[in-house]
Amino acid sequence: MATNKILYVCQEISPYLPENEFAKLSLEMARQMQERGSEVRIFMPRYGCINERRNQLHEVIRLSGMNLIINDNDHQLIIKVASIPAARLQVYFIDNDDYFSRRAILHDADGNMFEDNDDRAIFFARGMLETVKKLRWSPTIVHCHGWFSAIVPMYLKKVFYDDPLFHDVKIVLSLSDDKFDGALCNELKQKLEGEGIMDSSMTILEEPSYQNLYRFVIDYADGIIVTSPNADAEIVEYARSRGKKVLDYQATDDKEVFDNYKKFYDEL
Repeated sequence: MATNKILYVCQEISPYLPENEFAKLSLEMARQMQERGSEVRIFMPRYGCINERRNQLHEVIRLSGMNLIINDNDHQLIIKVASIPAARLQVYFIDNDDYFSRRAILHDADGNMFEDNDDRAIFFARGMLETVKKLRWSPTIVHCHGWFSAIVPMYLKKVFYDDPLFHDVKIVLSLSDDKFDGALCNELKQKLEGEGIMDSSMTILEEPSYQNLYRFVIDYADGIIVTSPNADAEIVEYARSRGKKVLDYQATDDKEVFDNYKKFYDEL
């Protein structure tokens, strides 16, 4: 069997942000799959709270410099990279002064979601895939971990579908304990249509709640991995009802969990 080339698209990953189970799992998935012989690339946003000097981030000039038009405005795409020595892994960071200079992740100091999180997610998704194209690296698996990466499958199926780099890619979504209250910007549907993502089922995104976002994007996925015991049970059942291959939650201290991840990838 050919070696899997796995692209991990992560909302958070240790050690660049305050440690939590979600960020630790991002790192452990990538590390464990690399140890099992897969070729791994990791992307995450370069949030302003990441200490660049301490984590030795540096800009990759040959990958940076492209401008992306988001919501009718030009935004410069900056690519940075850092190594996780203990794991022998590199992480690519998607950066932009307008979206990622604030010293926070997805919420303000009062715990409210940033109003432009939809634009930030669009920039991250497009910037990440454009960078993979520049790397001329063709993944066999794209695993999206965290709702901030959840629109990536739409881009793969509707915008980059004819690019030979992504022709045979299989898409995996994590279902985690990352539910947000309320909804994203009501204009998300129109913004995605402006990106070239057209689908009659997009009417569900007229109210872009967490559940509606995942109900929509699950139809673009090939497999679902439940990565938290607190994942939204209704969304897990929805995935099953749509005939998706689902790997149920297993604690990461189960010695077979990452063998099961690899088997899941291999069987897609």
